[in-house]
Amino acid sequence: MRSTLPCVALLALTLVGSVSAQAPDDPSPHSEARLVASVSSVAPGDSFDLALVIDVEEEWHVYWQNAGDSGQPLRVEWSLTEGATAGDVRYPVPEIYDVAGLTTFVHYGSPAFVTRIDVPDTASGSIAIEADARWLICADVCLQAEATAALTVPIGETAETGDLADAMAALPGDGDGWTASAIASGDEILLTVKPAGDVDLSDATFFPGENGVLDHSARPTFTAEGGAWAARLPVSAYASDTPDQLVGVLAWADGEAVEVNALVVAPAATAEAATAEAATDSGMGLLSAFGLALLGGLILNLMPCVFPVLGIKILGFVNGREAPDASLRAHGLAFGAGVVLSFLALAGVLLALRAGGDALGWGFQLQSPLVVSALAVLMVLLALNLFGVFSMGEGLAAAGGRLDRHDGLGGAFFSGVLATIVATPCTAPFMGAALGFAVAQPAPIALAIFASLGVGMAVPYVVLSFRPSLVRKLPRPGPWMETLRQILAFPLLATAVWLVWVFGLQVGIDGAAGLLLALVLVGLAAWTWGRWPSHASRRARVIARSFAVAITAGAVAIVVILTSSPTAAASGPASGGSGNWEAFDADQLEQLVANGQPVFIDFTATWCMTCQVNKGTTLNRPAVQDAFTSKGVTTVRADWTNEDPEITAALERFDRAGVPLYVLYPGSGQEPMLLPEVLTPQIVLDALDSVPTAVAES
Repeated sequence: MRSTLPCVALLALTLVGSVSAQAPDDPSPHSEARLVASVSSVAPGDSFDLALVIDVEEEWHVYWQNAGDSGQPLRVEWSLTEGATAGDVRYPVPEIYDVAGLTTFVHYGSPAFVTRIDVPDTASGSIAIEADARWLICADVCLQAEATAALTVPIGETAETGDLADAMAALPGDGDGWTASAIASGDEILLTVKPAGDVDLSDATFFPGENGVLDHSARPTFTAEGGAWAARLPVSAYASDTPDQLVGVLAWADGEAVEVNALVVAPAATAEAATAEAATDSGMGLLSAFGLALLGGLILNLMPCVFPVLGIKILGFVNGREAPDASLRAHGLAFGAGVVLSFLALAGVLLALRAGGDALGWGFQLQSPLVVSALAVLMVLLALNLFGVFSMGEGLAAAGGRLDRHDGLGGAFFSGVLATIVATPCTAPFMGAALGFAVAQPAPIALAIFASLGVGMAVPYVVLSFRPSLVRKLPRPGPWMETLRQILAFPLLATAVWLVWVFGLQVGIDGAAGLLLALVLVGLAAWTWGRWPSHASRRARVIARSFAVAITAGAVAIVVILTSSPTAAASGPASGGSGNWEAFDADQLEQLVANGQPVFIDFTATWCMTCQVNKGTTLNRPAVQDAFTSKGVTTVRADWTNEDPEITAALERFDRAGVPLYVLYPGSGQEPMLLPEVLTPQIVLDALDSVPTAVAES
C-alpha cells in the first residue's frame, strides 16, 4: 500500500493555497463557466446537446470524472423549465498528471462537459436552463470554484448551429461494434477488447471510470491477440472488492478514444478435480501439467482418429518380429522421435503464430482447408498403398516393409509424424487443462509440456520395441498379412471421408465435390504408377509415370483453387444437431450472464472427434435436451471449425488452448463451471442441478 505522506502533503498545500490565493469576491478563480447549446432553437419533443464549458487559465487544470489519486470531479445541479430533463454529464478524454507520487486525470484549456437535454412535447416559448456547477481547479495550489451559468433556448423548428462540433469530437466514442470482457484474477484484471475495425492499440491508455478500482499509476501495455487486444490492469491497493463492471475510456493515437463497459467475471470454477487444478495458472503446478500431458498422450492411442495409423505401426512390428533386437529398438526409437519432434514442431509453430498476434489454439492446422485436403489425399494414398495398388518404397509409413532395411527407419519416423498430425483432432481427457496451462507459459516450459504429450503417446511402442520377447509373441508373418494390410486400408478411407466432410463444412458443398474429384484423380495417378512397375519397359514406365505426375498436378491445382477462394461454409453438426443451439456471440453471452440467466456453451469443431462423440452420446440425447429446456438454459454452440479470434479469446479466458470445452453458467451470479472433456448424460444432468430453481422457473 502506498504511503499516505504525499496525500497529507498535498492536502496541506491545498488548504494553504485555498486560504491565501482565493479572493472572497472571486467564486471561480482562474476559470469561468458558460453554457453552449448545439441548437439556436428546438422543436417540442426534440432533444439537443448542451455543453458546460469551463475556460481554464494556462497551467491550471480541472479534473475528469475519476480524478485519480487526488482532486475532485465536476458537480452540476440543473434547473430546467418544467418537463425538460438533463441526462448524465459526458466528459472529454482526460490527460495524465503526475505529482508528488500521485497520478490524476485532468483537463486543460476549455474542456466541454456535454449533456443531453430532452424537451417536453408541451414546451412553448423557450427552455430556460441554469447549471449550478462546482469544481476544483489546481496548479501549484488547489482552489474550490463555483459558478451558475444560464442559457435560454427558443422553442421553434430545431436549428443546429455547429457550435459544439469540437466539443463532441473531444468526447470518447460509444464503442459501437466493439466488444470488451474482463476477468478478475488476484491483484489484476485482464481486459480484452475487440475493435470494430483495424485499430492499433499498442500505445493505448485505459482511464478507469471509477475511483478505487485500478492502480492509477500503472501503465499497462495492450498486446495483440488475433483480432483482439488485451492488457493486465493492476488492481488498486485500496480496492475493497472486485467490481461487477469495469468502466472507463480507452484512448490511443491521434486523440481517438472509446468508452469501455465490460462485465467482470472471476476465473472459472470447475466440475472435476483435474480441471479445477488447471482452471488458473496458480491452480496447476509444473508437475501437474507434465503429468496430465503424459496421461493425455497415453490415452490418445485409444482415440479413433489415431487408430488407423497406429494399426499400420503394429503391422510393422508383426512384419519385423524376427528382426534383430537392435533393429527393433532403433525402429521403436525412430517412431518415438517422429511423434515427439512432431509435437514440438506443431507447438513451436503455434507459439510463434500466437506471439505474432494470431488467435490460434491446439488443432489450428485443421482450421486450414489446405491442410485438411492434404491429409485426405495422404489417407487415400496410404490406403491404396495397403491395397497394393502401387508402391513407393516398402518403408512408407512402416507398411509392409522389413524392419532391417535402411529405409525402414524413415518409415518408422514418418509413422510417428503422421500419427501426431491426425491425433490433434482428438482430445484425450486431461489434455485440455495441460495444453491451456502450456500456452500461457514461457516457450521453454510450454515446449517441454508438449514434449511430454508426445512421450505419452509414443511410450507404448517404444516399450514394445525394447521388449523383443513381447514382439515375438505376435503371430508370424504369412498370407494373413496381406489380408490384414488391406483391412487396415478401410479405416484410412473412413478417415478420408471424415476429412472430406470437414473440408465441405469449411468451404461449402461445391468444395467437397471438388476435393472428391481430386481424390479420384489421385487414385488414377496411383493406379497408373503401380500398373507399370519396374520390370516393364523403360518407355512404358516413363509414359505411365509422366502421366501419373500430370494427373497429380491437376489434383493439386484443384485443391489449391478450392482453398484459395472458399465459398461460405455450410451449416454442419458443429453448429447444428438436436436442440435449439444459438451461435456464439460474446456480447450476447455477456448480457445473458449479467442478467443472471443460465447458459451452457459447447466449444466445438467439426474436425474434433471427441466433440462429435459427445454430441451423439450426450448433448443430442432427448433427456439432456429436455433438462436444458426445463431449467431454462440458453444453449450456445461456439463453432471453432474455422479460425475465429473471438472464440479463441473465450477459450483463453478459461485457460484452454483447444476444443472440446463445456461451460455452464448456472445463473444468479454463480461462477461458471467447466465440465469434463468426455461427457455422459449423467455428468450434464448433475451439473444442471446447480441451476437455481428461481432461475429455472423465470
